[in-house]
Amino acid sequence: MAGWLEVVIEVGRERAEQWADALLEAGALSVQAEDADADSPDEQPQYGEPGTPGPGPGQGVPAPIGWARTRLSALCDAPADAGRLLASAAAAMAEPAPRLLASRPVADRDWVRATQSQFEPIPVGERLIITPTWHLDALGDAAGRIPIVLDPGLAFGTGSHPTTLMCLQWLERHLRPGSTVIDYGCGSGILAIAAARLGASRVTGIDIDPQALASTRDNAARNGVAVQVLGTDAPRPDAADVVVANILSSPLKVLAPVLTALVKPGGSLVLSGVLQRQADEVAAAYTGHVPLSVAATLDGWACLAGTKPR
Repeated sequence: MAGWLEVVIEVGRERAEQWADALLEAGALSVQAEDADADSPDEQPQYGEPGTPGPGPGQGVPAPIGWARTRLSALCDAPADAGRLLASAAAAMAEPAPRLLASRPVADRDWVRATQSQFEPIPVGERLIITPTWHLDALGDAAGRIPIVLDPGLAFGTGSHPTTLMCLQWLERHLRPGSTVIDYGCGSGILAIAAARLGASRVTGIDIDPQALASTRDNAARNGVAVQVLGTDAPRPDAADVVVANILSSPLKVLAPVLTALVKPGGSLVLSGVLQRQADEVAAAYTGHVPLSVAATLDGWACLAGTKPR
């Protein structure tokens, strides 16, 4: 095959799934959906966050899939015609075709190598470096940095997102060897693994997603560290010296009593996944539990931290 054609349109959330199906029926080989507002203050989670209002009280209607502004990228055989593809999909939808944002050729290539090239080692602070396995041999001693080996997977956390970076930087600067740590919403396990590599004596990763629990378990084994992995339905572990939660603002507000109960008196609570404009409202949810302040900001995101009163 000589290559492909990528056709890009933008649709509303309420019609995103139907348009994706229509494009596939019209001949697209695949359709990828993305948030058109990604990496901006208007970025949205794809699925409803815990604590956010649903479509209607008591109606039992699931939240719509997609984003308010959803970008669909359809991949077709190179000879395909973008206008004809959209016209066919629009006919099936019985509505006008969306504006064509882009129609561009995609050359054939070594996709495994191309994908791997997007994930380079990431130095963090003064002591850490996040690296995928395919760069490990070439890394050497990495100027004495502590390597955290992590391949991209289904669970959130490769070290490149600002929210993850700020948590890693906090741990590197403030975690004392021998401390106990809980990573709530552990995802890939990157923060739990970093805590263990930085000298924590006991590390626990907690998540609601079975895929995240499996990823944390596998990644901890790959890095040769011990991380206790628990579902959110498991008995609550002992309180820890440090609790870090890199989630999203709404669940962080809902989870305030749970997270603060997991912190020892005199211990630290670190929260991320919060847009800068949401920092005050998240901190307010912890008033009376743990006084929080902005510890760092990066690319429109904020990291909050505070000490639980003794």
